[in-house]
Amino acid sequence: MPYQLVDISVAEKHPHPRLAHRINGRVRAVLNEERDGTIYPHDLSIPVWAEITPTMSEADIDMALMLKAATIVTKLKATLERSDAGTPA
Repeated sequence: MPYQLVDISVAEKHPHPRLAHRINGRVRAVLNEERDGTIYPHDLSIPVWAEITPTMSEADIDMALMLKAATIVTKLKATLERSDAGTPA
């Protein structure tokens, strides 16, 4: 069953309470699963963090958070696809 990332966006972000050069956030990702010709959307909320520098813009920070979340989603997709491959149809 194929899985496809169809949307990703920063839902929230805030400075880390103790580490000056770190941003904590939550990224919303929508992963579509196709099963038997039907598409099932999965709305995920992924906690992430990123190291930042004083020269980074808000767009750069958002991109860093989304890249962290995309890495997590890629690993999740691989795990799901492996587990689906072992399941009889």
